[in-house]
Amino acid sequence: MTGQPRLAVVGAGPAGLAGALAAAARGVHVTLIDAADQAGGQFFRQPATALRARRPQALHHQWRAWQRLRDGLERHVTEGRTEHLAGHHVWCAERGSAGSLMVHALRGAAQDEGVAVRADAVLLATGGYEQVLPFPGWTLPGVVTAGGAQAMLKGGLVLPGRTVVVAGTGPLLLPVATGLAAAGARVAALVESADPRELLRRAPVLASQPGKLAEGAWYAGLLLRHRVRTLARHTVVEAHGTDRLEGVTVAALDRGGRVRPGTARRIDCDTLAVGHGMLPHTDLAETLGCTLAGMAVRVDGEQRTDVPGVWAAGESTGIGGAALALAEGHIAGRSIAARLHGTEPDPRGWAPAARTRARLRTFFAAADSVYAPPAGWADRVGDDTVVCRCEEVTAGEIRGAVGSLGAGDLRTVKLLTRAGMGWCQGRVCAPAVAGLTGCPLNPGRRPFARPVPLGVLAALPVDHGEKD
Repeated sequence: MTGQPRLAVVGAGPAGLAGALAAAARGVHVTLIDAADQAGGQFFRQPATALRARRPQALHHQWRAWQRLRDGLERHVTEGRTEHLAGHHVWCAERGSAGSLMVHALRGAAQDEGVAVRADAVLLATGGYEQVLPFPGWTLPGVVTAGGAQAMLKGGLVLPGRTVVVAGTGPLLLPVATGLAAAGARVAALVESADPRELLRRAPVLASQPGKLAEGAWYAGLLLRHRVRTLARHTVVEAHGTDRLEGVTVAALDRGGRVRPGTARRIDCDTLAVGHGMLPHTDLAETLGCTLAGMAVRVDGEQRTDVPGVWAAGESTGIGGAALALAEGHIAGRSIAARLHGTEPDPRGWAPAARTRARLRTFFAAADSVYAPPAGWADRVGDDTVVCRCEEVTAGEIRGAVGSLGAGDLRTVKLLTRAGMGWCQGRVCAPAVAGLTGCPLNPGRRPFARPVPLGVLAALPVDHGEKD
């Protein structure tokens, strides 16, 4: 390696920012590549610049943490140590000539301009994507994902509706419900399918993170202040409406995740913000040949994958929130800097971050077991319910692929029904198909992380638009 070592960081959320800052501070030239127009990811998402928000901090907590990251990024960019490629959609990463790594992205309003970034190492901080399980009426206008509702509020300063029900399971529902209420929406109910008693059973582990417990108590206070009714161990069983959402039916769950007879009730609303947790985004890691552990990228104590020159941090290595992502990104950035300079990293330099990582991984492992979707959700999906929205494949067709045609895995179900063959390539429907069929949910093994114009592909392997 000659000259200043180069690192490409994919993703400008908490993990990517922490990794980029740590590496740039140690003499590495960083190219930070992100699809959004502004750094921050979903957690630190900012209002669009054109909106000229006077108090953007009103929609956020941990504002000081964001200010430190933002100021650090601006300083490194100004001083030439970091390049921030905003509005660049990465579709592939591969091993290039002479052992270097190439990250391919699309830019431009139509995302039809190819850009290739050459680097000595890559940090994958690609985050996760939201999981939404189907139910009757979930395709109605007015039904949005919980993360989508939050993005509308944070990025566009708009409410998804006037009267909102927030439903599903997971910690994300709390900031979504309280954020919408604080912004002026009437949140008719927060419907959480998890059982609070399961939290109590894991109290010793959860209590090891007093900061997280305090955060939960803070959200509880906000729910009370905004008079948001919380229905724990409940679920939405149907969304109602003709041209758009008019209301939802919710019902209580028994300890086995089944609907308790006689508990159904209707709540009128014009918006349902629903989410059932997150899944790691691993497309680029799979393309590079990184080994996965379950649905997440497997990394070692330095956040290295088993592919030389490739590190991963944040939600791609397991869902765990912004604080864990920051710790992992910091460790990765320091490790990368040392390795690229040809020295052995000293773990003592990131010991505080490593302790934070260990505690939070234990905490979220316990939390994940509480916030799993209720066991009986698939039984409530009628055969006429559309599951794959891209290809309009119903639950009945998917069940038929297994029951009548003998499919035994997700790939065969996909070939027989076209479920997962549309624009999203199964990112939305794959967990639902797995739940309906009983097939194991495996990573998608997609060659590209997003659709690519043929013109961009035709320009390869020439270093068309290469940026180095």
